[in-house]
Amino acid sequence: MVIENSNQFEKIDDSAYDRKAELKEFDDSKAGVQGLVECGVTKIPRMFHSVNLDFETSATDSNLRVPIVDLKDRNSTLHAEVIQKIRSACHEWGFFQVINHGIPISVLDEMIDGIRRFHEQDTEIRKGFYSRDVKKKVLYYSNLSLYSDQSTNWRDTFVFAAAPVAPKPEELPSVCR
Repeated sequence: MVIENSNQFEKIDDSAYDRKAELKEFDDSKAGVQGLVECGVTKIPRMFHSVNLDFETSATDSNLRVPIVDLKDRNSTLHAEVIQKIRSACHEWGFFQVINHGIPISVLDEMIDGIRRFHEQDTEIRKGFYSRDVKKKVLYYSNLSLYSDQSTNWRDTFVFAAAPVAPKPEELPSVCR
């Protein structure tokens, strides 16, 4: 969707649009955004449109740096400082980068490859993991707050709950084991 001016959204006729029906149809498909792509969608469905056009910043703004949390020094005196950095990054940015965490790059790469394999597998297999039940150990869904947010994010989410009890290997999708 190309936005030519801020009044473009005002031209849409809301009288015939049934957002709840569109959300339900999307959710009931259990195929997520990946399913839309696989079906050859050529126009972004309206439920994904966002009207928030107030964001003004330059892409070259030198103040825009992803917060970095360094876990290199793990002594107790820096513990409170690290927690404060994480708290601040979550509050101000919503995300952060962790360095010196001790996880080998090969493990991180395999994790990303497993997620890619999950999303690339047959839709019917993915559907078996589609749920909004956050008590499950393995979840595939598109937007946990699908029915409560004003606009829907164009994303699918794949979650493994590792705590307090990690899933058994047989609970994981075979492409992720």
